Amino acid sequence: MTEGPEFPIEPWAVRETSLNRDSLGVTESVFALANGHIGMRGTLDEGEPRSVPGTYLNGFYEERPLPHAEAGYGFPESGQTVVNVTDGKLIRLLVVDSPLDLAYGTVLSHERVLDLRSGLLVRRTDWTSPNGHSVRVSSQRLVSFTRRSIAAISYEVEPLDADLYVAVQSDLLANEPLTDGLPSDPRAAAALRSPLRAELADCRNLSAVLVHQTHRSRLRMAAGMDHTYDVPEEVETGLESAGDLARLTIAARLPKGTRLRLVKYLAYGWSSRRSASALRDQVEGGLATAKLAGWDILAQEQRDFLDEHWNNADVEIDGDPELQQAVRVAMFHVLQAGVRAEQQPVAAKGLTGPGYDGHTFWDSETFVLPVLTYTAPEAVRDALRWRHSILDMARARATLLRQSGAVFPWRTIHGEECSGYWPAGTAAFHLNADIADATLRYINATGDNDFEADYGAELLIETARLWASLGHFNGDDRFRITGVTGPDEYTAIVDDNVFTNLMAQRNLSAAAAVAERQPEVADRLEVTGEEISLWRRAAEAMLLPYDETLGVHPQSQGFTHHAEWDFESTPRSSYPLLLHFPYFEIYRKQVIKQADLVLAMHLRGDAFSAADKARNFAYYEARTVRDSSLSAATQAVIAAEVGHLQLAYDYWAEAALGDLHNLHHNSQHGLHIASLAGAWTAAVAGFGGMRDHDGRLTFAPRLPPGLTRLCFRLLFRGRSLRVEVDQSEARYVLAAGEPLGTSHHGEQIEVAVDSPVTRTIPPAPEVQPVHQPHGAAPHRRRTEPGS
Repeated sequence: MTEGPEFPIEPWAVRETSLNRDSLGVTESVFALANGHIGMRGTLDEGEPRSVPGTYLNGFYEERPLPHAEAGYGFPESGQTVVNVTDGKLIRLLVVDSPLDLAYGTVLSHERVLDLRSGLLVRRTDWTSPNGHSVRVSSQRLVSFTRRSIAAISYEVEPLDADLYVAVQSDLLANEPLTDGLPSDPRAAAALRSPLRAELADCRNLSAVLVHQTHRSRLRMAAGMDHTYDVPEEVETGLESAGDLARLTIAARLPKGTRLRLVKYLAYGWSSRRSASALRDQVEGGLATAKLAGWDILAQEQRDFLDEHWNNADVEIDGDPELQQAVRVAMFHVLQAGVRAEQQPVAAKGLTGPGYDGHTFWDSETFVLPVLTYTAPEAVRDALRWRHSILDMARARATLLRQSGAVFPWRTIHGEECSGYWPAGTAAFHLNADIADATLRYINATGDNDFEADYGAELLIETARLWASLGHFNGDDRFRITGVTGPDEYTAIVDDNVFTNLMAQRNLSAAAAVAERQPEVADRLEVTGEEISLWRRAAEAMLLPYDETLGVHPQSQGFTHHAEWDFESTPRSSYPLLLHFPYFEIYRKQVIKQADLVLAMHLRGDAFSAADKARNFAYYEARTVRDSSLSAATQAVIAAEVGHLQLAYDYWAEAALGDLHNLHHNSQHGLHIASLAGAWTAAVAGFGGMRDHDGRLTFAPRLPPGLTRLCFRLLFRGRSLRVEVDQSEARYVLAAGEPLGTSHHGEQIEVAVDSPVTRTIPPAPEVQPVHQPHGAAPHRRRTEPGS
């Protein structure tokens, strides 16, 4: 079991002060750099020691067989797996005749820092080789937010105690060997060996390009590098490029007190259509402009981009430095996952590792896109345009399943369904309403009418058509949706899952409204007045189960009548349950993998009374084991709303620290991007009490006892709003834009530039104690705040 590293607590950085090989994989994930198009794991410049090497291009995958023990109608026959593409991070160093490798020789000092304000991964290592020569290696690495195809590394070597001969080898390496022995956990990525076939290799002056193509998916990618260098004396250089390797070698004599500096520029591109020579030309053009700009300008562009982002999106926390660091780290990685994806999906691991085969799931629309909607809305527009681009595949999938409209894939990279397990895959039709929800939220939060007309309306209409065909009216004229799986994957193939029904209800209503707002789109899609009437009738008649005896909403019909799980007899070593118990046993019991009904109370809180929320939360809290990283943030939001402030605080920390502390024991295969997004959600929707029902922002802030201040920023319809909360009052400040009408704990207020509004925070509601399943209390921190 890989343990998490211990990072010093500081507000704007993550710092490694020594090399811990036991937690190397987690550190590589935490130190990953990405921009939504390119992702580079935080491996050392020299490539070893390492855990999981990785360089990824969003949307670039290889196909693999997807065998089934027993084939069934509609089962997918092939899967898709993200490819570790050509590695351009490698810069190897030979000191006289000893290669720099921190597993050998003596490490005098070592530090790496992920700087959240500059967007750079900065490294400094003092090392003595086995033959007694000491050097200092300093490097800075970036993946550009402003130049989508570009990454760069500034690399310096200086002797510490004597004149030295050194050789630097700057590589492009394809088909890099992957570590053997990946865990048996089905969530880990399928290992691919040599997925790339060499097509073209070219080099001249100080630059080189490699072009490769995958064997089955037939996707083609190019990686290019170019260099500048500065040395005190003459050097010998060599350049080669063939097959899977391109290498620039620079050999130099370094007198003590001097240094060698190398700047390496990298460019990546891929296509399913363009030729090898066209891709070569594309990356060479990107390299030329990056090299012309130079390192200093690239680094300044990165800093300027992040300055603007943090000015509009930062979350400030007073009273808990560890949580402050974790929330900013989380927000940085959420930004990296999608900011330049540009019509490609946001994967569950972003571009930080090969976990989940690099697939995107429902958690992109439900957890990640809401954060980006209010902090980086252009990224959401691009992500939803990707969903729109695969509509034809979703329509074909619906036809295959004998349904109308569109059925989007449960897990995919390119758009085809890649889930081989029906009950926790295709049956989770709520994904389609989740996409509609993200679409509606983006339109409401931005007022982007062009997007609605060009993309959004069609997404809303085609997903609504699915619900109209999937559901039915029963004898008492209630609309029911049966045989589906909700967010809780421990309860599968059920009738009238409350989350699914409520999200479908919103989807149907939104589609009816948008069809009337966008008559040209409705005409093109042949939407009839009868169809719109059906959508409205189904929405109004949607069945929401309720258990009168217990006074709670069953997660789905009959759920509260299932047998209880024996939590007292289930040791912690038997979690997650899906790896230790048959699904048949899990499906028949009241045990919940992740928030389901509780998530409905967040996203469709307008459908529940305050009393319902309190009773429901208590009931489901006692049965939720959080075998998914998605759960803690949602439990934090509703715990805060109903008055369990300390519990909400604990769940917030669990969501935010999940990867920094490796709480789920698999962060070495990539970060949990949706859980990291939950760190923002717990702050803003939990303790800020922000809701966006019907496109209107409202707030009901309240802090836990351990915090003295919370301040968050968000963007809404051209406005920049800042909300400052302490233990007694909240202050609403509009930094830019037209006056904003909102509410504070139900009181209507209007905030204008230069006219902030301050209101007192009412006392929290009185609550009865709640409990979690045996052994499933929130993770405790290594050091509790204030201790």
